Amino acid sequence: MFESSYEQDENVEENFRVPKWLFTLFMVGFVMVLVGVAVAVIASLASGSKASISGVIFVGPIPIVFGAGPEVTWLVLTGIILTLLSIMVLVLTRRKMLKN
Repeated sequence: MFESSYEQDENVEENFRVPKWLFTLFMVGFVMVLVGVAVAVIASLASGSKASISGVIFVGPIPIVFGAGPEVTWLVLTGIILTLLSIMVLVLTRRKMLKN
């Protein structure tokens, strides 16, 4: 009646498993990055200096660029440029893969 959302495909191996040590290493790295960003933001805000911060969040193909501080204009422009470059690389890579 209902088809499984995980249908067998020629390119997908059925029993592919990520080793536990590799998953643990990935999670440790991810947590370290999050802690590092949090410490940098808290230190910047606590020191009372005039620091600027900006970032880019991708929600699907749509980038959300944000920032705060006195020099945020340049940071946001840099984020927008890097976002456009990454989208261009993605599109060009996709076209090249489809041609082959």
